[in-house]
Amino acid sequence: MANIKSQKKRILTNEKARLRNNAVKSELKTAIRAVNTAVESTDKDAASAALLVAGRKLDKAVSKGVLHKNNAANRKSAISKKVNAL
Repeated sequence: MANIKSQKKRILTNEKARLRNNAVKSELKTAIRAVNTAVESTDKDAASAALLVAGRKLDKAVSKGVLHKNNAANRKSAISKKVNAL
């Protein structure tokens, strides 16, 4: 462990951020999985509802700095293509 006080603080804050980021990423995976399962079951209403939720979560992840905005845009594009293909 570091000797410098500011570095000790940094280690603690980095750990908190890492845990928060993992939680956000897990929520994203769950939301995207919900869209994919709705698409596989060819349920247009459920798929579009899940797409709205997933889109919001992706945007929130970008604002929190968990994802890059282009990464989120690519993911939103991919899942919306699947929903629109129904």
